Amino acid sequence: MHQRILMRAKKGPFDVYSPEETYERNWIGENNGNLVFSHAAHKLLRTATAEITSTEFRINPREADMINEKYDVYVVPLANAFRRSYAHRVEAMTKLIEQLKIPVVVLGVGVQTDVNGDREYLRPIDDVVTRFVRAVLDRSHSIGVRGEITRDYLRTLGFSAVDVIGCPSMFLHGDSLRVEKRKAALEPDDRLALTVSPYVTSMAEIIARHQERYPNLRYLPQDLKTLGTLLYGDAPAERGKSSKIPVHTSHPLFTEDKVRMFVDPWTWMDYLSGFEFAFGTRIHGTITALVSGTPGYLFAHDSRTLELARYFDIPHRVMRDVPADIDAAQLYEEADYTALNDGHKSRYETMLAFLAKHDLGNAFADGDSAARFDAQVRSTTFPPAVRPAAATSPDVLLERIQWLRDRNAELRKETETLRGQRLQTRVKQVIGGRVRRMLNR
Repeated sequence: MHQRILMRAKKGPFDVYSPEETYERNWIGENNGNLVFSHAAHKLLRTATAEITSTEFRINPREADMINEKYDVYVVPLANAFRRSYAHRVEAMTKLIEQLKIPVVVLGVGVQTDVNGDREYLRPIDDVVTRFVRAVLDRSHSIGVRGEITRDYLRTLGFSAVDVIGCPSMFLHGDSLRVEKRKAALEPDDRLALTVSPYVTSMAEIIARHQERYPNLRYLPQDLKTLGTLLYGDAPAERGKSSKIPVHTSHPLFTEDKVRMFVDPWTWMDYLSGFEFAFGTRIHGTITALVSGTPGYLFAHDSRTLELARYFDIPHRVMRDVPADIDAAQLYEEADYTALNDGHKSRYETMLAFLAKHDLGNAFADGDSAARFDAQVRSTTFPPAVRPAAATSPDVLLERIQWLRDRNAELRKETETLRGQRLQTRVKQVIGGRVRRMLNR
């Protein structure tokens, strides 16, 4: 049976946008980690009879009737949506969902508080989350959450139809996942990938030590702001500033051309597959390494990162327990991937059971659907990594300047059109007003 799926995703897995377009229209949804789990969800559900349309993160309750008519199910992969700063977006989603008549399936959502699962910190969003979950469960058998911290939180709100399913990103290859160390110990010349959440300032000394010790260290940022810094340099308010965290062009990782950012998951994974080890605070930076076959290690700094690390048995430490003088070689030595590897098929079966419960297909059990997805990935040309502007070739910089010039011309044309439309509207309003006054005399 043909199934029309509307999926909450910023873009489809084969949509190609240049880094400049990505930055201007925010095609990564603030963080390119969003693409990793939404694209994995696309692959997982893309059977021969499924047609998947991305929402581009658009939420408009006025489109509810159109959605009810055009689609059979609304699939909502989410990240750490249950957080204070995202409450307004959750409210908007709730208003839309409350008007939907089709099934709504939440494919993994997480709560964000501290690593202890501080319940009081979440109190201000209790009502928002309650209304959202109630709306989902009115249209679904259960709600899928990322880990036990989120499950326990929803239980305190009175919900029992909660399934812990992790995150789709770990099931990019279905039941196949094996992470193994390629050598006994790390050496200074090995390729290391570093992930950093810019707001985790305790990473500063760790960054500095590893930059000095490992010449082949590369920093892989994930946030939109850093993409802008790579493309165009420091923003006006940031020029001339410096920080021990790599957020300015003055940081040694920028000046030494050791920063790479990707605007698509597939180029990111391909790049990481050539590294010996990846570590840092980004959960999807770590997961991207793992599904690429590269050993990864997470510094869990909040509940959303910790519960996923626990669920998938990803080697990790809580950030507060990471000393400033930690060395990647020590992390590599202590990392054990036995539980991650051995438990993967069981966790995959849990995800499949969740999909089956909600009448969603599985591409890996649908002939060659998953293989065809991968083949289409391989045949699609995605942009290469974005590097610091100072290390970017003149040809690429010229293309960037030309893109900006062309875009500026487009914006001017759009502005002139809007001015003309407004003028016409104003003229009609004036004439109409005069006519009405004349008729009323």
